[in-house]
Amino acid sequence: MEEEVVVEEEYLFKVVIIGDSAVGKSNLLSRYARNEFNLHSKATIGVEFQTQSVDVDGKEVKAQIWDTAGQERFRAVTSAYYRGALGALLVYDISRCSTFDSIARWLDELNTHSDTTVARMLVGNKCDLETLREVSVEEGKALAEAEGLFFIETSALDSTNVKTAFEIVIKEIYNNISRKILNSDSYKAELSVNRVSLSSNGNDEQKQGVSKFSCC
Repeated sequence: MEEEVVVEEEYLFKVVIIGDSAVGKSNLLSRYARNEFNLHSKATIGVEFQTQSVDVDGKEVKAQIWDTAGQERFRAVTSAYYRGALGALLVYDISRCSTFDSIARWLDELNTHSDTTVARMLVGNKCDLETLREVSVEEGKALAEAEGLFFIETSALDSTNVKTAFEIVIKEIYNNISRKILNSDSYKAELSVNRVSLSSNGNDEQKQGVSKFSCC
């Protein structure tokens, strides 16, 4: 009697974190990936990434999360890293209005350089700095609604909503892909370029609406 061989399908999604320098992108990633926070973290030079595994609908999904440098002089370098991204966190600092004003530019850059459907989350980071707040929750929600983004406020310092932010994006990527026609050869070719493979079962689509969260 022959043994049945079960082949596990791998899901590997590329997610980018973008936003101005010092909004807390690196600390969001280190809090999520390693549960660490560095009060004196230095500016990211170029690009760093971490790979995390998440259970979605009973399947193991791996997210390769890229932390892109926010300084202007690195933007030409990091633009190539949008390619193949299936998810993005657009991060601003709730205590610095200028970083919120920059979101429109980052969104435009993401739309220009991304080459497929991208699950997008607007993240108001540093919500522990409530006394220094310059951007209201309502302003964040309004921008997210206008642009069709998920919205959440986080604190890498005290871990508020950090895991939730990343996992909503990862699950939405999974949902986006599940909605596609899995038997389309052209779409499978597109996925292979972006290092994503799919289960052959096309009935795994999750029913999850767009939800908006805030911590404050």
